[in-house]
Parts: sequence; C-alpha cells; structure tokens
Amino acid sequence: MTDLVAVAHGTADPAGIAVVHELVRELARRRPELPVSLGFVDLLTPALPDLARRVATDADEAVMVPLLLSSGYHVYVDIAAEASRRPHKLRAAAALGPDPVLADILADRLGDLSRVDQVVLAAAGSSDSRALMDCAETADLLARRVDRPVAVGYLSGAGERLPSVLSRVRGRVAVATYLLAPGFFANRVRRLAGSRFVSPPLGADPRLAELALQRYDAAVRPSAIAV
Repeated sequence: MTDLVAVAHGTADPAGIAVVHELVRELARRRPELPVSLGFVDLLTPALPDLARRVATDADEAVMVPLLLSSGYHVYVDIAAEASRRPHKLRAAAALGPDPVLADILADRLGDLSRVDQVVLAAAGSSDSRALMDCAETADLLARRVDRPVAVGYLSGAGERLPSVLSRVRGRVAVATYLLAPGFFANRVRRLAGSRFVSPPLGADPRLAELALQRYDAAVRPSAIAV
C-alpha cells in the first residue's frame, strides 16, 4: 500500500487549522485502509521535510498530495525537493487546482447570483507565473459555471492585486474567496471587499477530499502499470 502524505499551508488561525485537519480526516474516512499523514510547508509541525524523512523510513513508498489550490513555489520547490531526495520512496501528486470541482464548490459558496453582474476571484497569489495561470484557468471555469465574467485579484505575488481589480470592475460585484480555510488572507479579503458580498473559503468540503484522492490515484497509477 502506498501511503498518502497530505501537504498543506500552515496557519496561525485555529479555525483554519481545524479545516485542514477535518479535510484530512475526510480523506481517511473515504479510504480507511490507506495510511494518511499530514505535513506542513510553513508555520506548523510536522514540517514536510521531517515528515517526509519519517515516512520514507517507515513506508515502502508514499505520494505527497498538495492540499493547495494551485501550483507554485511549494509544489515546484518544497514538495519537488522531497521527491527528488528520495525518488524511489516519494513522489509528488498534482495540486488540487485548477479543476471543475473547485469551480462547483466556489459557485455553491457564492449562492444566489441573480443580483450580481460580475465576480472577482480573490486568490492568495504567487511569484510563480504557473500558479497565476492556474488561477486564471479557475476563473474561466467559474465564469462558465456561473455564466458571469470573473476577474482574478491577488493578495500577494506578481498578479494584479485585489484592490486594483475591485476598483476597476463595474456593476454589482461578488467576491469569491479562493482559499481553503479561514485565516489571515480570508480576513483580508473581507476587509478589502468592503460592502460587497464575500463567499466563505472552500472549507473541508467532501468534494475536495475526493479530488485529493483522485490526485493520489493518478500519481500511484504509473508504478502500478509498470509492475
């Protein structure tokens, strides 16, 4: 059996930590036979390098599944580094996004849009252009899902910042929070949005757990075929 190592952002917000742990518990409920562990790329323990070292010692092999909504530094550097250090033990799965499932969850969080003309997708941001492309694709998927224009505003990194996007988007605007859990960034989205409607973070939605398991299965499958 190939272990699943869930890899998440850390947060200082207890509500955010609870969401991450609930999502990992949902993974375990859906695959009770699957060894599942959780490591963090920042702020919290166990830190990914420590967990990867322990899993590589105890397990035959493992797949690291990013509980991250787009690819960026943590996927291409942090997680990739652990896979390259132990190529016969650890491999990396793809990030959760972009994916139509995420657009479905975002649309559900937005709710009734009958009085909304446009949506702004509020994303954490990245200095990696590939992460920005992932977010742009998510915006396109959401636009098709809600049948309204969707612009992307970032809270950090290289893309156009959320305040700038909100200042130029006209009409009745709703803000879709493209974050996994409550925390510093989610609070900032609410502050910057002013009186506009802001959807809650995605949370520990069972569909996210299923998507993470699909990423795990896709990463496991090549070795199964090779055997």
